[in-house]
Amino acid sequence: MHINDLFRLDGEVAIVTGGAQGLGEQMCIGLAEAGASVVVADCNLEKAQKVAEYIRDLGGLSEAIEVDVTKRVQVEAMVQKTLERFGKIDILVACAGIGQWMKAEEMPEEDWKRVLDVNLNGVFFACQAVGREMIKRRKGSIITISSMSGIIVNTPQAQAHYNASKAAVIMLTKSLASEWAPYNVRVNTIAPGYMETQLVVDLLKQYPEYAELWKKLTPMGRLGRPEEIKGPCVFLASPASSYITGSVLVMDGGYTIW
Repeated sequence: MHINDLFRLDGEVAIVTGGAQGLGEQMCIGLAEAGASVVVADCNLEKAQKVAEYIRDLGGLSEAIEVDVTKRVQVEAMVQKTLERFGKIDILVACAGIGQWMKAEEMPEEDWKRVLDVNLNGVFFACQAVGREMIKRRKGSIITISSMSGIIVNTPQAQAHYNASKAAVIMLTKSLASEWAPYNVRVNTIAPGYMETQLVVDLLKQYPEYAELWKKLTPMGRLGRPEEIKGPCVFLASPASSYITGSVLVMDGGYTIW
């Protein structure tokens, strides 16, 4: 296969949970640009529809599906709707996630459970439901979105529940990769560092001093641009990474090397 073809996804079908905004939106666009049909799955249907419409305007195939990833029934319905529309699922990007800054000693039980529910349970439910279909076809690439926060403890913000959830996603990824390798289903994770999504930009308006500190702690001296995640996503989804499974692709501008 020619090197250019290794990164093509023509004829492939992808689901991206949390695809309506931020990193999820960029990965939807990247997969579509590589030739995949993309299901934009999100709890915000209106925003998901806008992303799907944008992809269709590019000449691609895309549908929006409303889903709460913490509800197993809704996740399974998402899979069935995708199969009814496209007939198969080749790629899953489990991106849906939430974050929060809160001191551990002050954290209410509901906040702890909510972050773990979305960031860990939601990823597992999506992987499980899609993985069953991939196992049947003995083909598939699953990409979870963890974080450098699953490898190191961020500073100065307190976010024990978020860090714990992302560390769990990394081990979940490795565990699924081990179990499903015999079925030719690959499972990898992307661990982003500080990315300049709209959510982070809005947050930094309240804490401008954090932005400068984060940049000083990052060897490359800047935050990541959301569109920079498209390359790693397409790579892990494509034949270019056919012998890679159970890996953690860290894209953090070097933050975790110090």
